[in-house]
Amino acid sequence: MQTEKHLTGTLILSVFTAVLGFFQYGYSLGVINAPQKVIEAHYAHVLADTSEDLAASPHILTMYWSLSVSVFAIGGMVSSFTVGWIGDRLGRVKAMLVVNVLSIAGNLLMGLAKFGPSHILIISGRAVTGLYCGLSSGLVPMYVSEVSPTALRGALGTLHQLAIVTGILFSQILGLDFLLGNDEMWPLLLGLSGVAALLQFFLLLLCPESPRYLYIKLGKVEEAKKNLKRLRGNCDPMKEIEEMEKEKQEAASEKKVSIRQLFTSSKYRQAVIVALMVQISQQFSGINAIFYYSTNIFERAGVDQPVYATIGVGVVNTVFTVISVFLVEKAGRRSLFLAGLMGMLASAVAMTVGLVLLSKFAWMSYVSMVAIFLFVIFFEVGPGPIPWFIVAELFSQGPRPAAIAVAGFCNWACNFIVGMCFQYIADLCGPYVFAIFAGLLLIFFLFAHFKVPETKGKSFEEIAAVFRRKKLSAKAMTELQDLRRSEEA
Repeated sequence: MQTEKHLTGTLILSVFTAVLGFFQYGYSLGVINAPQKVIEAHYAHVLADTSEDLAASPHILTMYWSLSVSVFAIGGMVSSFTVGWIGDRLGRVKAMLVVNVLSIAGNLLMGLAKFGPSHILIISGRAVTGLYCGLSSGLVPMYVSEVSPTALRGALGTLHQLAIVTGILFSQILGLDFLLGNDEMWPLLLGLSGVAALLQFFLLLLCPESPRYLYIKLGKVEEAKKNLKRLRGNCDPMKEIEEMEKEKQEAASEKKVSIRQLFTSSKYRQAVIVALMVQISQQFSGINAIFYYSTNIFERAGVDQPVYATIGVGVVNTVFTVISVFLVEKAGRRSLFLAGLMGMLASAVAMTVGLVLLSKFAWMSYVSMVAIFLFVIFFEVGPGPIPWFIVAELFSQGPRPAAIAVAGFCNWACNFIVGMCFQYIADLCGPYVFAIFAGLLLIFFLFAHFKVPETKGKSFEEIAAVFRRKKLSAKAMTELQDLRRSEEA
């Protein structure tokens, strides 16, 4: 079979190395949860030495803690805008090499937190790591989608999500108090993803530059062919070279698109709206709330060691991400995205019912627990992995860097909003908090049903044609309605 020939050692190495960036992202997302009490106690100790206000205002501690968690997303928001520029300027591989320096620096700051004002070191370390993850979350999908053969683009694109959930799982396990989540070891726990950064740094030296970038951006035909042969084995590279030539001519006729043009040109409007909505639906689906709230729900359900149940959610999360790697090329992006949203909607309703009736029926706790696991499973089927790579598929070479930057910014901004506000909303709404997510999921489902195109197995040009057709049919409908109105008048 042709596809299997495509999976060469070099391709596996390149994709594995790139997605280490997403492993670090997942680790940084998850690592801050387990040692919360330990780090807060340390903050209190340090702040008590430096200021008298702490006893008067416990809010200062809460503020420092919230900042430690969410400053990571601010870093990501800031740097995601420079992804297109740095990726085009340095090339995909060199850019990933250079930004690793940020990760190593951020992890060092956190690893040394005990030797200085720990709250300042951790907050600045999280901010620098966030800067790294913002750049990485744009560069990695760009590189992976460009080195992957069309037949494997979806499956390899799903590995971004797999790397994130593996990172989260690692951080949850290492954060157990008898491993690293204790008073002595927490700085090591926080700074440990620096090891992945070092590994990625050295492996990147072995990875070929994206042939698409070499051919289309730099016009280095021979080098592009050579790298294609390394990535595809003894496959004839001419078909892909022809595809790139076609895309290069398209790119020459369509100039590089700035972020402003992306929003003002009606040509890209449909694709931009879809790209932003898939990011919003990933973050506002409530998945972060689940990871955050699961320990609490398991506690209420009478689980003795809720932290292990939360790790159980992490394991289920990882297993189903692996399954989605195989599903995404079989079933297509759109159908999985829709199925995932619908399943999450049903689970959110079940969870709300379970939490509301918990005081009346003790067995409702099991309903909530099952709903948590189902919610996570459905997330990993579609809304989890697909937004990461569908944006790269929706746009051709000209607007792609700008689109990835905008979508990345949107994803990080939503991540920040959920991180900052969820705690307050949960306190306000109590058990009804997931009813809000159910309402949002219904909106996302309807949007996806009417607007998101299928991108599986299609070239970038064919996908653009789908949007043109949608636009024309919408225009035709409007003209038809205008015509009817004028006739009636």
